[in-house]
Amino acid sequence: MFEIKKLNKYFGDKHAVSDLDMTIKPGEVLGLIGQNGAGKTTTFRMILDFIPMTSGSITWDGKTISAERKQRIGFLPEERGLYQKWTIEEQVLYFAELHGMKRATAKLALRDWMQRLEVVGKPEDKVQKLSKGNAQKVQLIGTVIFEPDFLILDEPFTGLDPVNTEIMMAEIRRLKANGASIIFSSHNMAGVEKLSDSLIMLKNGVTVLAGATQAIRESFGRTEIYLEAATPDEALKALPGVLSVKADGIGRRIELAEPVVGEAVFKLVSQAGYVPVFAQQAPTLDDIFRREVVGGTNV
Repeated sequence: MFEIKKLNKYFGDKHAVSDLDMTIKPGEVLGLIGQNGAGKTTTFRMILDFIPMTSGSITWDGKTISAERKQRIGFLPEERGLYQKWTIEEQVLYFAELHGMKRATAKLALRDWMQRLEVVGKPEDKVQKLSKGNAQKVQLIGTVIFEPDFLILDEPFTGLDPVNTEIMMAEIRRLKANGASIIFSSHNMAGVEKLSDSLIMLKNGVTVLAGATQAIRESFGRTEIYLEAATPDEALKALPGVLSVKADGIGRRIELAEPVVGEAVFKLVSQAGYVPVFAQQAPTLDDIFRREVVGGTNV
């Protein structure tokens, strides 16, 4: 089990990370989210001992992380670091050997990974010829080819289209199923919701929310309705407790002051008969992020 307790980091007078607590068990995924500069990357760098902590503790199975255990950590940094003039094979085998994997074993595994991630190209192709999305996949392969026990992913979905994002998510789920502890940061809130068992939300280095992902959503109450019906906006907005009505695809998203207002909304829209879609639910993680971190309302 990976644990962080009362982790702090100061850069001069700036308190970059404040009393951070975190626990990740084998086979669990934790999403670490926040605006740029919230302390996410700083936390990753302290975990990897790239920078020293000011105070607190970071342990793995109750012990500080030794050099040997670090070889079992896969790290995908936000700043991509592929050597453009190397081939895919040269690049990935280099990363694999750094983590103690035998070259022949890595060479065989590379072809399987490229097929699973649908990388367009051959192992002998130069990295500089790859599209941004394919280069992202190659970097992920270099991060996970040795099947790490602990995985840190910093903005893993940047530059990927929805299809390739889902391909990468499937591999993250597979690593989780194989027992890896995974922590990742992303501005893709839908991705965080899909992958994370739990999450920590930071604002200026301070934890503003922490817990199981679905439990956090439900704690805000079912204060959103997705509606597809003919009822005019004006009639919906006139109901006490309706805070906003906004277009969302072919329907509308209605924000409520409290869950009980949903009964009045349903009574109104059902007066005309058939209602194609009425779904009252907790706010999305994106909505919660905007409220708690950005400070705005639903968008």
